[in-house]
Amino acid sequence: MKEEFKLVQYKRNHRHNGDLSLFSLERAKKVLAFHSSFPTYSETPLVSLKNTAKELGLGSVYIKDESHRFGLNAFKVLGGSFAIGSYLAQKLGRSIENFTYSDFISDRTRQDLGEVTFVTATDGNHGRGVAWTAKTLQQKSVVYMPKGSAMERLENILAEGAKASITEMNYDDAVRFAHEQAEEKGWIMVQDTAWEGYADIPLWIMQGYGTMAYEAYTQLPERPTHIFLQAGVGSLAGAVTAFFAALYKEECPIITIVEPNKADCLFQTAQAKDGKLHYVTGDMDTIMAGLACGEPCSIGWEILKEYGDNFISCPDYVAAQGMRILGNPIKGDASIISGESGAATFGCVAEIMRNPALAQWREKLKLNEDSRVLCFSTEGDTDREGYRSIVWDGTFPRT
Repeated sequence: MKEEFKLVQYKRNHRHNGDLSLFSLERAKKVLAFHSSFPTYSETPLVSLKNTAKELGLGSVYIKDESHRFGLNAFKVLGGSFAIGSYLAQKLGRSIENFTYSDFISDRTRQDLGEVTFVTATDGNHGRGVAWTAKTLQQKSVVYMPKGSAMERLENILAEGAKASITEMNYDDAVRFAHEQAEEKGWIMVQDTAWEGYADIPLWIMQGYGTMAYEAYTQLPERPTHIFLQAGVGSLAGAVTAFFAALYKEECPIITIVEPNKADCLFQTAQAKDGKLHYVTGDMDTIMAGLACGEPCSIGWEILKEYGDNFISCPDYVAAQGMRILGNPIKGDASIISGESGAATFGCVAEIMRNPALAQWREKLKLNEDSRVLCFSTEGDTDREGYRSIVWDGTFPRT
């Protein structure tokens, strides 16, 4: 076993100590009503890898394939769009529940709102979702990207009408810069990192991810025993964990959080068990660019510390393995084009089940032939050159 592949089993005192009302089934249905009002909405597929699961020694494996989301090749638009919609509704003194896509683009609403500029920092997927939503709702956006971001991701954001650029900063510094620009110019920050005085929009982003969780719930033919979730700041992981914990209560699946070892802020926070958030600094040069975040979302951690069972810090080869297996599963299973961040969780599962040195991990995580595993492939080949370099050539392009 390679040294950089680590597991922490987080011992909780209370399974039901957190308030999950903001992520309930009923709340997720209302979020879905907003998303489904867009003309381009369609449910993304849940793929059953029956034969691959058997090969790995598992009962079943289900992959929620977010490469089909709104034509944007990633799930992130769910959070950005719901946050922007919620902000605009609040500005008009109304609830998002009273708005649909058609309401937002009406002449009356546009006249009442005026012109709003939304700003964010992103490696790509979130910024593209913010830019798409702003353009779709006839507003403006500005996007800052950390150094090392793929040119294709920048071009995709520019194509959505945003003013966008790649900076010389890491992700967390780009977030701080975007915040400074918002304060200076009166723009609205759309970010899933929460801090004192900035919690509404990160919460709305997390609630927006409820659509993905709710869809998966309605598509699953059986209750999963395990859910593996990738984490950057932890907003996606926290949102999906909260939904399933609220839904299944005592029968909640075993929740495992997966991060790149060069940006494992949640893993380090769980490992320390000192009640403090722990940060990762520096370049964080992992191929899992969408997970290269060094500062945890406080809202997400409040959920994960109560309902997260395991935290894994994994090296890049694990995500690369996931990309290759999903693109080339056992005969009879559908192939999935999954990007570096999207394939991290399945790659982690595959490594645990295939590596003889990790037999003890299988016991700790209770992974066996009766396990029913759910993973979320959160992106497709949003960087096609990078995807081909990893899957076709077996090389890591940015490390």
